[in-house]
Amino acid sequence: MVEILANSLVPVFGGLLLGYAAGLHNVVDKKDLRTLITFVTSVAAPCALFTTIVRASHPLLWDQGKVVLVLAAAYLTIYALMYFSARQFGNLTAADSSVLSLTLAFPNAPAIGVPLIPAVYGNGSAVSVALAIAVGAATISPITLAILAGNTRDQDRPSALARLRVSLWGAIRTPVVCVPILGVLVAAANLVVPSYVDKSLTIFATAIAGTALFLTGLLVSAQRFNLSWSVGWSVLGKTLLQPALCLGLARVVGLPLEQTRNVVLITAIPCCFFGVVFGKRFHATPAVAGSSLIASIVAGIFTLPGWIVLLSHLQ
Repeated sequence: MVEILANSLVPVFGGLLLGYAAGLHNVVDKKDLRTLITFVTSVAAPCALFTTIVRASHPLLWDQGKVVLVLAAAYLTIYALMYFSARQFGNLTAADSSVLSLTLAFPNAPAIGVPLIPAVYGNGSAVSVALAIAVGAATISPITLAILAGNTRDQDRPSALARLRVSLWGAIRTPVVCVPILGVLVAAANLVVPSYVDKSLTIFATAIAGTALFLTGLLVSAQRFNLSWSVGWSVLGKTLLQPALCLGLARVVGLPLEQTRNVVLITAIPCCFFGVVFGKRFHATPAVAGSSLIASIVAGIFTLPGWIVLLSHLQ
């Protein structure tokens, strides 16, 4: 078990630390962050999702329905809980609350999940990771964008329903959502992807883990950290409550043991950077979100090994 933990976790936190050090010492200009973000979300991640899905066997792929259901429920539940808690008890605006909620509800599967989950549970688990990214991009991400758009000062802004509809359509058109859907359609139609296309996509797909880890470290280095009760409760909800909720949901729907381990460990992954990135676009940058992003990664050094050991004893 010690060897499994070392081989799966040391590369992940090593990549995060490298990105953090590069940002801290200005090795990489923070003005280039947008380029890296675009590459990860619009090129590397879609290529990785597509190749993972089309390479999966049909029985494995069609058996992911409950996985999608459990992940969507876990994301939406924590998102709603954190949003209303931030509004009622944290006195945050709707925009700031949505940024915090997305930060806490969406695990950093693009950076940490892609290398971690297959390293622990084998290559078959990569399909669950791909779907975890797509589910978050298609559910809580457009909700956040709709809330952020609704809090602009534009006098002609549309209704809440119209904003949500536009955000959902925008999410569906983004590569990280539409490309996995395309992959499912290709697999369903039994289409054979030419080897030269597969190899071309693989070149970019293999770049996702290292680039996303480095990018996360860079983003963390740009955040100010302030320890508070709000940060503590937020990290507790991300690292302990969400995976525990996911475990309960998996039991309720009768998810097989292997898939249960996949989804629980995915939700135990520290916070994703999507919330912070979205917030900057709309000038909504709550300090608690940036601090929670940092704290969840630090906490993950201890909680991720704990969840891996716990899940190894799950029956």
